[in-house]
Amino acid sequence: MLDVRPMLMVSNFPAISRGTLETLQVNLGYKCNLSCTHCHVAAGPTRTEMMTEAVIAEVLEFIKVKNIKVLDLTGGAPEMNPHFRSLVAEARALGVSVMDRCNLTILLEEGQEYLADFLAQQGVEIVASLPCYAEQNVDKQRGKGVYQESIAALKKLNALGYGREGSGLTLNLVYNPGGPFLPPGQEKLEADYKRELFERHGVEFNQLFVLTNMPISRFGSVLLSKGQFNDYMQLLHASYSEPNLHSVMCRTLISVDWQGYVYDCDFNQMLDIPLIASDKPKVRLRDLMAENLEGASIATADHCYGCTAGQGSSCGGALD
Repeated sequence: MLDVRPMLMVSNFPAISRGTLETLQVNLGYKCNLSCTHCHVAAGPTRTEMMTEAVIAEVLEFIKVKNIKVLDLTGGAPEMNPHFRSLVAEARALGVSVMDRCNLTILLEEGQEYLADFLAQQGVEIVASLPCYAEQNVDKQRGKGVYQESIAALKKLNALGYGREGSGLTLNLVYNPGGPFLPPGQEKLEADYKRELFERHGVEFNQLFVLTNMPISRFGSVLLSKGQFNDYMQLLHASYSEPNLHSVMCRTLISVDWQGYVYDCDFNQMLDIPLIASDKPKVRLRDLMAENLEGASIATADHCYGCTAGQGSSCGGALD
């Protein structure tokens, strides 16, 4: 895989600082049942990195000490971590909202037959990747047959109440472009998704989040190999919108990798850009138990233009 980091480190991105910490985003490992072309963590079936029970205990302690409001679980497929269910159950017992970034197809994997039921029982919010409502586009980006499996998983979730009005079970979908261009407006695309998925499959969901592809890891490597990296970066720079700076996810979130090291966001984690709100070269979660991060500077590089381009995007979709 081609290394994009040297091309991103020189940047004139504006300085930003932290607000109140509300969300702990935890990467439970890079193992995944899919190998999507846009994946910014280069996850896949052969990856072996996995968060241990000891680090998960550290996560739970941090949640208690810092009164974290939201636990955002990601991967890979976070559900493939053997400690996923115990972490979810213990976090929910603490009164924390839990968000599972789910690729949908994992719900149909052997050994995961009751995963959807577990998520519903725990009241977990599901944020599910579905890069298009059309089969051809999804299979091109994620692999042959993924679209039909995703629809089957969505129907399974709907049957449990997910995405249904009044159920209290939230199902949000995620769109990201299939190439080096910005996503369309979130509101209109959400209307298109809701109409098409319901008319074609009877599928319902709550919200659609649109995300800009980050020029890092697998997607960045593809851009470099096709000679499109510089053009894409110019697009992100030209589309910069200053108001988006006030809502980027890193102001209220920190990201934890599978080993327990902390970063300002998930993208910085993949680029190995350390948290700069500390005097240590690499900071573990346990090192921050007594630290107040509010007002601390956030490490930035050129990829940050991806969060502020156009309507802006973060792990929660468009910013305006």
